[in-house]
Formats: sequence, C-alpha cells, structure tokens
Amino acid sequence: MADNTFWIAALTGGTAVVASWVTSRGNTRAARIQADTAVLAQRAERLRDTRRTAYLDLIEQAHAICELYWEVSAADRTGEARRRPEVLDELAERERDQYGKLRRCVRVVDLEGPAAAATAANALQKATGPFHRALRAMRAGDAEAADDFDRAYRPFWEALTEFVDAARTALHEV
Repeated sequence: MADNTFWIAALTGGTAVVASWVTSRGNTRAARIQADTAVLAQRAERLRDTRRTAYLDLIEQAHAICELYWEVSAADRTGEARRRPEVLDELAERERDQYGKLRRCVRVVDLEGPAAAATAANALQKATGPFHRALRAMRAGDAEAADDFDRAYRPFWEALTEFVDAARTALHEV
C-alpha cells in the first residue's frame, strides 16, 4: 500500500505542477492580449484627438477667413470700398494672412488624413480662389467684381460642409 501512496502523491504533484504551468501560460497570454488591446485603444484615441484638433483648426480658420470676406462685402455695400486703395489694400493684405493660416491648416489635415478628409480640405482651400480673384478685380476697379465676390459664398460654404462631413466620417472610423 505504501507503494501506491507514493505513486498517487507523485501523480497528484505532477498534475498540480503541469496545471500551474498551463494556468500561468494562459494568464501570461491573456495579460499580453489585454496590454496589446490597451495599446491599440490608446493609439486610436491619440489619432482621433490629433485629427479632431486638425479638423477643428481648419474649420475655425475657415470661419475666420469668411468673417474677413463679410468685411469686404460690407465695405462694398456701405461705400467704404470707394476709398479704394486704402480699404481694399488693407483687406487684401489681411486676406493673404488669413489664407496662409488656412493653407497651413489644410496641410496639417493632409498629413493627418484620411484621404477623403484631405481631399475635402483641399477643395475648401480652392474655394477661396474666387474670393481672391474678385477682390483683386475690385482693387483694379472692375464694377462687376463685387457681384463675383458675393457669388463665391455658396461654393465656399458647400466646400466647408463637405469637409465637415468628411471629418465626421473620419473621426467615426478611427
């Protein structure tokens, strides 16, 4: 009987060691999977945050440049633009500065991606072209330039709306 007791104890002890080893391996693997999942979630959240910041900066700058465009329209309606060189030159200089900031924001969106948001951002940047050309024509004394300037608002707002939609989609896909 003593012989059986030794073998039963050895078998029980061996089983316990193997079970402990298997459990340890399982726990290690589960911890690794959990850590990898946490890293991926943090990476996705950082990407979402950087994209959100880039998108909001571009939207904010688009609104800032549009406020300047409203100043140009208001100056034309109130007759201030008739003091041609000073008012229009000052507004054109401010437009150049605002456009530079907008272009920088578009480049950041281009870097952050995805492609759909970058394409919409570039379209928004291009939608400022008619304003610029009309303001240049206003400075040159073109009588129809103010109407061209006012017609540029709708395509600009449509481009901004398309960018916001692309940005929203991009943030939900991360």
